Amino acid sequence: MHLTSVSVFIDPSRCSACGACIRVCPSEILSLENSTAHAAPDTNSARCLQCGHCMAACPESAITIPDLDPNQHNFSTFALDHAWLPPGKGLPTRDLARLICSRRSCRNYKPIPVEKEKLADLIKLAVFAPSGTNSQAWTFTCLSSRSEVLALGQSIKTFFERLNKQAKNFLLRKSLALVGAKTLDHYYTNYYESVQTAMEQMEKENRDRLFHGAPALILIGSSPGATCPREDALLAAGNILLAAHTMGLGTCLIGYAVAAMAEDRSIQKKLGIPESETIHAAVALGYPDETFERITGRKQPTIRFR
Repeated sequence: MHLTSVSVFIDPSRCSACGACIRVCPSEILSLENSTAHAAPDTNSARCLQCGHCMAACPESAITIPDLDPNQHNFSTFALDHAWLPPGKGLPTRDLARLICSRRSCRNYKPIPVEKEKLADLIKLAVFAPSGTNSQAWTFTCLSSRSEVLALGQSIKTFFERLNKQAKNFLLRKSLALVGAKTLDHYYTNYYESVQTAMEQMEKENRDRLFHGAPALILIGSSPGATCPREDALLAAGNILLAAHTMGLGTCLIGYAVAAMAEDRSIQKKLGIPESETIHAAVALGYPDETFERITGRKQPTIRFR
């Protein structure tokens, strides 16, 4: 078996020299030599994205990439057909459209824990989202109990209490604005009142205005080296939102949690998340305690055709 410098194994006894792997390689590091596919020499090893295109395209199953975990498409809560689904085949667009249009942000949850197997499967599905230069530098921190979610909520509430106290200080926010630091003044104008009301409801009425009673939370972050980590995280979150709906779960993206963790890095430290990582998305999950009767529309977007 031929071991290349780019962690791609090509079995010459199985390779038919069809060139399928060469046609799909985005980095153009594969070529035919002596009627067998080969990868580029050591000088080009860094160009391999480890995207798996070559492995997926090979009709002879002659290519393997050890860094790709085969267990990522083995699920606990359902059985997956491992055959590739070509564009336009298998899943009617109308069924996918119904799923997309039926997913709604959930803000009422039943006090039922979410099975860890479902959470694990959702994370497996998340990593099949695209990522910039196929960096796949996601990290996932899963809070699987209501007590853990509440503890994080308290840390975030403490952060916003400090922030609101600063924002309420007229001289402070206006002085900062005069020197070009307008963030605090902008926050006071747009968010202070609603955040203050939410915190008072949390304190006086014991209402969870942050995570809405969700019993589980998935924090999606990135390790150093990703080319567009925020976009990668949101694409992964999109997979989770849709897949969760098919599993009977409701979801809600919690932007306030992300904002607080970006400003106060001690919050993620309490969760054991390394300082080198950055959290870009927070997905609250649980069994929904709400139902809907129909699909509704959306506001008309700005659309341009050139």
